[in-house]
Amino acid sequence: MKRQFCLALIVAGLVGATGCTFAADEEGFVPLMDGKTFNGWKTAEENKDTWKIEDGAFVAAGPRCHLFYVGDEKPFKNFHLKVEVMTEPNSNGGIYFHTQYQARDWPRAGFECQVNNTHSDWIKTGSLYGLVNIGTAPAQDNKWWTQEIIVQGNSITVIVDGKRIFQYNEPPGAQPGRDFARKLSEGTFALQGHDPKSVIRYKNIRVKRLD
Repeated sequence: MKRQFCLALIVAGLVGATGCTFAADEEGFVPLMDGKTFNGWKTAEENKDTWKIEDGAFVAAGPRCHLFYVGDEKPFKNFHLKVEVMTEPNSNGGIYFHTQYQARDWPRAGFECQVNNTHSDWIKTGSLYGLVNIGTAPAQDNKWWTQEIIVQGNSITVIVDGKRIFQYNEPPGAQPGRDFARKLSEGTFALQGHDPKSVIRYKNIRVKRLD
């Protein structure tokens, strides 16, 4: 019924006045998880027990361990990624892109889009960690939100629950950092298990290639 109502509003030109999510918005998106298994994903070699699956979500709860998407051999360059996220209080995590599989330590390739509403780290949800740092969280603990990352050319846009947080345009001549690249290129995605006190859920992960 709600879907029919939303479609009627599209015809009436009233989309902007509603909070509906339309099936048409998902056209071209491909799911990266099935909600039941880790098919297409691979944990780092350290602390593998940090990751489990509950109620259709990947759950990070334990010492540092990153979960990498390995289900597509073609690297992602320009894309629109959507991830539904929920944090417990004082939790820290992240969504990596343009990264590559790494057995241990913090991923050095690509960027981390921060997931952190109330953890002691002042860099909050939506930030491009170490590059575009936001001090106020646009989301809340214990509530699901949708975190979107759009990469097109030299531009990175971050959206949290439909609100554009920022658009970062990489300057000409930008070079990779020595410890963490933070340089647009191509690669895969990864989810962060940060520390034993952080509990974060990620579900309904889907992507649309833009190239």
